[in-house]
Amino acid sequence: MTIDELRQEIDRIDSELLRIFNRRAGLALEIGMIKKERGLPVYDPKREKLIFERMKAGNPGPLDDGAIVRLFERVIDESRRLERIMTHREETTGKEEQ
Repeated sequence: MTIDELRQEIDRIDSELLRIFNRRAGLALEIGMIKKERGLPVYDPKREKLIFERMKAGNPGPLDDGAIVRLFERVIDESRRLERIMTHREETTGKEEQ
């Protein structure tokens, strides 16, 4: 393959990653709403550890396990941040309506 063909494939993969990241974030928001209803904390270190272990176990490379964990830490951090923003927004909106 040429450099241009390889870059086009990377662009296609990046578009797919964008779709997947946003789908994942939407699911995390749904989980966040359930956690809020049940009074559960946003941060669940046991769940995160399980995610990291599962990703490392399924990692075929060439990225090493440390890189995989760092990538998933970022994805999870952003999901948690979004959960907090949306929860705060709902709390603020709910107070204004009362």
